[in-house]
Amino acid sequence: MSNRRVKTVGYDDGDLDYDDAYEEEFDEGQEEVSAEDKEQLRLGTIEVRQSLGPAYQATDQEIHDKLWDTYYDIAKTVSYIKNKHKSKSTPAKPAQPIHLPPISVKDFFADCPWGQVPQHRKVDILVEPIHRSRGLLGGASKDGKMSKLAALAAKRRQKENANPATPSKSKDEGPQDEYAASLSKLTLSNDKPGGRTQKTIGTEGDDPMSDAAAIEPKAGSELNGTGAKRDLEDEPIVERTKPSAFAGTFLDTVTSDPSATIDSSIIGNASSMFDFKDPSPDDIVYRAQTGRTPAKTTTPQKRQQKAPPKANVTNGVQNLSISDPPKIKSKNIDVLGEYKKVKHKNAANFVVIGHVDAGKSTLMGRLLFDLEAIDQRTMDRYKKEAENIGKGSFAFAWVLDQGSEERERGVTIDIAMNKFDTDKTSFTILDAPGHQDFVPNMIAGASQADFAVLVIDASPGNFESGLRGQTKEHALLAKSIGVQRLIVAVNKMDMVNWSQDRFEDIKTQMSSFLKATRFNLESTAFIPCSGLQGDNILQPVTNPAASWYKSGQTLVQALDSYEPTAHNLDRPLRMTVGDVFRGGVQNSLSISGRIEAGSLQVGDQILVQPSSEKATIRALDLDNDDGDEIREWAVAGQNVILHLNDIDPIHLRSGDVVCAPGKDQIQNTTDFAAQILSFAHLTPMNVDIHRGRLHVPGRISQLVGILDKKTADVIRKKPKIVKPEEVVRVAIELERGVPIEAGGRIVLRSQGETVGAGIVE
Repeated sequence: MSNRRVKTVGYDDGDLDYDDAYEEEFDEGQEEVSAEDKEQLRLGTIEVRQSLGPAYQATDQEIHDKLWDTYYDIAKTVSYIKNKHKSKSTPAKPAQPIHLPPISVKDFFADCPWGQVPQHRKVDILVEPIHRSRGLLGGASKDGKMSKLAALAAKRRQKENANPATPSKSKDEGPQDEYAASLSKLTLSNDKPGGRTQKTIGTEGDDPMSDAAAIEPKAGSELNGTGAKRDLEDEPIVERTKPSAFAGTFLDTVTSDPSATIDSSIIGNASSMFDFKDPSPDDIVYRAQTGRTPAKTTTPQKRQQKAPPKANVTNGVQNLSISDPPKIKSKNIDVLGEYKKVKHKNAANFVVIGHVDAGKSTLMGRLLFDLEAIDQRTMDRYKKEAENIGKGSFAFAWVLDQGSEERERGVTIDIAMNKFDTDKTSFTILDAPGHQDFVPNMIAGASQADFAVLVIDASPGNFESGLRGQTKEHALLAKSIGVQRLIVAVNKMDMVNWSQDRFEDIKTQMSSFLKATRFNLESTAFIPCSGLQGDNILQPVTNPAASWYKSGQTLVQALDSYEPTAHNLDRPLRMTVGDVFRGGVQNSLSISGRIEAGSLQVGDQILVQPSSEKATIRALDLDNDDGDEIREWAVAGQNVILHLNDIDPIHLRSGDVVCAPGKDQIQNTTDFAAQILSFAHLTPMNVDIHRGRLHVPGRISQLVGILDKKTADVIRKKPKIVKPEEVVRVAIELERGVPIEAGGRIVLRSQGETVGAGIVE
């Protein structure tokens, strides 16, 4: 996995704006302008004034500010000044209004006599509606003659009045029967040479839909509206449309009657041509091309016979499922047994912590470049891009800081991950931000680490300011989260000419502080190095001023001396979700993170808390030397990507916990007790609880008692306030249920500062 970045998705789903914080830093003069920048500002000001000319008046400070914001872009600065200052030589002329002579209605119609307004000056404001003639559309004529349809209706009424004993229409008689009854009085006529043949429709054995003939009353006469007969010899014959072969197939109207107008020789036997039990033309072509018979579908009759008995609506809705059942089944692999059989390198995650601008990203970028994890071509591109914006020294930092915002501001914002291998160990770097505003991201990175690399700026004054800032806070947080081993990288030694006195002074002060923080100094290594120059990272330092350290370790040697810790392989599955994303075209939903305990395999069903939603592991990617390797299983201590099925993305967030469903699943809780080491004064107060990437608001509801640091016995019960560096048992209430269990390590923050850290009881 190369340059994978872990994106923080919080519960508030809000984007933070840090512009004000950085503007405040620069306004307070915390960043000094170098001599090189001053010279570029002076030369840029001269070029800007030459481009502007005397027409635009701008102060040097305005030009300096814009040049600094645009990274000495002359064109953008000139455009900005021109838009801000109006030219004195070409004042803008006010727009002249157009005055039109007024005109009245009387003047407009002065040349028009009364009542004789020309047609082109008239406006139609009312359009008379077009009324259709009364009567049946296309039926009654204007000369008073009765249509054939009206004559049929009159004749039917006359016949019904003459035969009152005719049985009424049954309830089961449908519209088709009524239509057939009305057609029974029609006749079919075919024009033939020498006369007109007639055939009555509706007789036994005939179908009205199969005959195509002219429609006319019997005996060539028709009743008018008064009941009188009139001759129809001269009336036109209206022919009916012939039924199609497809319609004849469904209605079974194709007969061998010679009077039928449908050519049976062309149609043939419709029942045999359209017998749906035989193979369709598509099936015949498919069999000829492939040599296989297509699968037969169940006929509607068979489906109706096999249909289950009807159930009530409530049970039917409960049995519905949005997604199909999981098709992937677990192979029930003995994961622990397979893990013991496989020979593999030692694997370790380490987090890089320290004060802002200590050179953490630059140091790790140089380490990756020296180990050939980054090729020369990519590094040259980074250097060129950094020089174009006036930040050439940030090129190595860009190996890890891939975001545009991070590159523009020159600070790390989120956790950046990368990987490299030595002969002995496979390492994963977690580059944590050093700025105070991003301490929650640092906590998330440290919670996934086996040990930490604390980077210290050795340049004059910066070490002292860092010790009062994030150097101290990061070391305390790392220890509170559970990091036991520490490597102190004293960076930027080239800034002090590899002074041994400066190195020893830093080592002495940091040793006393780490001892008070209860770090084991015997396992703590102090490594002088230079991230920008690459001295004492992979190769020993060659500077003659550093001859006093020639027998010491390099940074890579100190990392490689790490002894892997035992992971909880036989405990129930626990994995904190680091990121939720789409892992490719075939994988609609994927999550990444590090397995904290237990094991898993493809096909396993997992439970996600706090949403209590279940999912199935569709596939699994495991980090290895060549990138992401597809594996069947993974164990605690490994960084994995899980591709999931049967779960909606709305139920997954960064900080959620993945576990196995059942009796060993982690439970959601809204209140718990914890032992907290206070970093500031504590009272019953609102706090933010951090556990890895989980961030939830809560409240210290009660101070149960102050504990002895060695024996954990209660010294004083129910204190009103707790002083810094005291251990206290507190009761915490949460706004919503979250997956926190006994033994988990938490950090308490309030108003942007860390006020305590401890263990859940």
